[in-house]
Amino acid sequence: MALRRSPSSTNSWSHGVSFVRVATALSESSSIHSDALYHLTRDVSGLGLDPMSYSVLQPEAFRDERRRSVVGSTPSPEGAAGGLYFSDGRRKVDYVLVFHQRRHGSVRSRTSTSASHDRLSIISNGNFPLPVSSDLGGAEDDTVETSECDVQLIRQEFEANLLEAGLEIERDREVSVHGPSFTRLHAPWPVLSREAEFLKIKVPTKKSYELKQESGLSGGLSAMWRKLNQPFQPNVPHQEHGRTKLLSHCFSRDKLHLYNIKSKDTFFDNATRGRIVYEILRRTVCVRTCQTMGISTLIAKGVYDSAFPLHDGDFRVTGQSEERNDRQLLHEEWARYSAFYKYQPIDLIRKYFGEKIGLYFAWLGVYTQLLVPASIVGIIVFGYGVATVDTDVPSLEMCDERLNFTMCPLCDGACDFWQLSTACGTARASHLFDNPATVFFAIFMSLWAAMFLEHWKRRQISLSFSWDLTGIEEDEEHPRPKYETILLQKRQKQRSRKKKKKNEPDKQEDGTETGKDRWRQKLLSAMAAGAPVAKEKLTWKDRLPGYCINVSSILFMFGLTFSAVFGVIIYRITVSALMAMSPDPETKSNVRVTVTATAVIINLVVILILDEIYGAVAVWLTELEIPKTETTFEERLILKAFLLKFMNAYAPIFYVAFFKGRFAGRPGNYVYVFNDYRMEECAPGGCLIELCIQLSIIMLGKQLIQNNIFEIGIPKLKKLLRVLKEKGEAEEQREEQRSRPPQQWNLDYALAPFEGLTPEYMEMIIQFGFVSLFVASFPLAPAFALLNNVIEIRLDAKKFVTELRRPVAIRAKDIGIWYNILSGMGKFSVIINAFVISFTSDFIPRLVYQYMYSPSGTMHGFIDHTLSYFNVSNFKPGTSPHSSLLGDITVCRYKDYREPPWSPEAYQFSKQYWCVLAARLAFVILFQNLVLFLSLLVAWVIPDVPKTVVEQLKREKTLLVDVFLREEKEKFQLIQSLFVKDASLRPGGGASLTPGGGASLTPGHAFAPPPGRCGAGGEGGGPRARCRAASFSQFSRQLPSPPGNGKETARHTAV
Repeated sequence: MALRRSPSSTNSWSHGVSFVRVATALSESSSIHSDALYHLTRDVSGLGLDPMSYSVLQPEAFRDERRRSVVGSTPSPEGAAGGLYFSDGRRKVDYVLVFHQRRHGSVRSRTSTSASHDRLSIISNGNFPLPVSSDLGGAEDDTVETSECDVQLIRQEFEANLLEAGLEIERDREVSVHGPSFTRLHAPWPVLSREAEFLKIKVPTKKSYELKQESGLSGGLSAMWRKLNQPFQPNVPHQEHGRTKLLSHCFSRDKLHLYNIKSKDTFFDNATRGRIVYEILRRTVCVRTCQTMGISTLIAKGVYDSAFPLHDGDFRVTGQSEERNDRQLLHEEWARYSAFYKYQPIDLIRKYFGEKIGLYFAWLGVYTQLLVPASIVGIIVFGYGVATVDTDVPSLEMCDERLNFTMCPLCDGACDFWQLSTACGTARASHLFDNPATVFFAIFMSLWAAMFLEHWKRRQISLSFSWDLTGIEEDEEHPRPKYETILLQKRQKQRSRKKKKKNEPDKQEDGTETGKDRWRQKLLSAMAAGAPVAKEKLTWKDRLPGYCINVSSILFMFGLTFSAVFGVIIYRITVSALMAMSPDPETKSNVRVTVTATAVIINLVVILILDEIYGAVAVWLTELEIPKTETTFEERLILKAFLLKFMNAYAPIFYVAFFKGRFAGRPGNYVYVFNDYRMEECAPGGCLIELCIQLSIIMLGKQLIQNNIFEIGIPKLKKLLRVLKEKGEAEEQREEQRSRPPQQWNLDYALAPFEGLTPEYMEMIIQFGFVSLFVASFPLAPAFALLNNVIEIRLDAKKFVTELRRPVAIRAKDIGIWYNILSGMGKFSVIINAFVISFTSDFIPRLVYQYMYSPSGTMHGFIDHTLSYFNVSNFKPGTSPHSSLLGDITVCRYKDYREPPWSPEAYQFSKQYWCVLAARLAFVILFQNLVLFLSLLVAWVIPDVPKTVVEQLKREKTLLVDVFLREEKEKFQLIQSLFVKDASLRPGGGASLTPGGGASLTPGHAFAPPPGRCGAGGEGGGPRARCRAASFSQFSRQLPSPPGNGKETARHTAV
């Protein structure tokens, strides 16, 4: 990579001394290092442009040294350390930029691209027109695809700006034509310290203090609990904080002596270094070539393919266990299925992946742990149902053939009358889930949801304290690439309109323009030029088309979901009628089981398909709204995706719970669909057993297929496709890869990119709905969720450690909008469970019968009480059974509270119906108020902030104040001693002595030498006294001295 010399390079080094001194001063004040311009020349020369020679920037002695550490040099195996360092083996690779050399496009020759830097100002990126120039042949305003030359120039300017920001760049000597090319970035200590201070990154200081230890009975119990938990702790160093904690403070270059800096290369961990470099990449601009800001915009424009920090080497352990890096530790102690019984190393996860991902796994761990008591209680409730099924009076009455309840036909014409005793199995199964313990479990789960949220708040605040997240401010976000593009298009339209107005000045009706009009135009233009320019942004008018499409699309998706549910209802009705007409008695006896099972499977398949569609549609709709920042985009995407997927997953369950059988009518007056098919009714044992089947199959199938098989199978399939694609590459590239071992950036680039935590949170939120919303119908839901989450944690861990590129470490104080969704679902679950118990189960009718209508105060006679009579002569023509195996039937029974046919108000709702309805509504109100009151009581009893955290926060503030006061006191004492010593060395003395023999310094003159002692010699003709100033380099950084004349060596010091 030869550097082209310019005629200016013949200047002697003496002429460049002042230039280097100014550049050094600039580097200390604005962190632009003296070698940034040198790297800029290397960068420009590598792209074939004529740069300024570095001979005016570097002396001859340094030029050869710089040439030896050329950016494109081949890395040595021992120095590169497996691709984690630059070729010199000393500088870490903090970030990697990847781009492909385009095979197609207007790629110009190297000689044609050798132009001056002035040409950068007229290069278009395809989003705005090139300016009309005679040299360019009058380029038109058409939007064209960015050529390879334009991409190179954009890349050149971006990397030159990175150099100016202080980063160091290494790239391959030869740009690969067939595969990706990598640009490695390194942040030196001055850049790290500058950005850490700017980002207010908290780092530990040398000062530590002992944590308050529990004593007495609580201390003994805690020690015993720690011993019992020891086998479940991961074998990770520094997982436990111990008895001491280091004080943390926002990093400051003025207080380096406070921090325990053993090595500047390792003081900031790799995750923090990657985050710092990402912040620089995010705000670096390309003004001259494409008028954009940030690496995200350049990736969207195709200038770069991707950008990511590197993993800490291979995840497979090859050496001794003591030499394991953080990635290997996570793989061994966290990302293995054999470690399912261990706690998660949350601190190490946060250190490696950042606070945002650490909070997700901490939340998932808390949720999984609290599922353990919910699972135990659910199993106990289910066991109570199993134990009491043989003593349940309503089930025994339904199974008793001697009672001879003859039921009305289930369909018109083909269906015969049937005995209620044939539904004995359904009745016994219903009791497993519909028993008095179910009400207790519903109340318990509502309180469990409140306790889970309160416990997570405490855990979140404890993590924020231990991770030094207290008091952090929200980082300022830059606009998204699409927002910038649309805003640029808006500006272009406004400019074109202004040009048209200027070209068509207002004239009078006769076509003449007076001097008064010209004067008015000049005045208005001058006022407009002097007025401050308002910051342009997109308004609601720009977003109005997107909002309209959003509303209409979401309504359409709701309609699609309801149509799918209605289609399954039609399937159930049709198949039930066809199977009832079958001559095979075995087929007739299995109608309900067959129809219910197949319909639920169809529902599951439809839900899985629509889930994928709704996920893509939610992204598209959010893009139409043109959110300004990534945070706004993520929040709106989460709301849309949750709304659509919530409706998709729970619509069939809501139908079975609250609508099925409610509008079917009665014998002789049924409700028909398409005038041929009767609306379906609930089973004789009630709809709760069908709700249980629906909920269990959808929950288990969704978790098994979507959450596990998709997460395992799709990455494996993508990897297989990538391998097959690589087999089709050129033989030369494969030979090149065999001859050269793959570096870490090659291995990481082959991994899948990290696409955010939204899918991970979403599946857990939907599962939380299954556990909390309809838990009264399926007490085993927490147990199945617990089993799924034990696998899910290790599956996600394996995916993050081995299959995904390392994400940027992002700070976050909480889990964001997900907490609000969880809180809303917890409150909504109280209402849902109240209505499930009241209207879906038989709990309220049983209570009403036992305490109001039972002659003996027991449940004997309950089944007969819930069945109404129907005279078969009142069937509509053609709807009665064609033939009956039960003989001549005059009266049949059906489940409802209606008057008998011999009553004056035949088939009208009876008094029992209204009594049961009133009791159901009263129970809903009572249940809601009771549970909400208990939830508020739980929230009030459990404080959000643990008492220990409050005490430690106060103690840390006090200790920090003491540290700073002691530091200032030491500074003052040192200054005082230096001035006393200076005064004692001067003849005649320069300070007044106190009676005690000490020097007295007034506070207002503590930093000023005695007057008349600087500059020329004293009046006595003695030797000149040299002005002395205290040097406090151990306390603060030194400001650069401005270039001066003569032998002035005064240096300003910041105290």
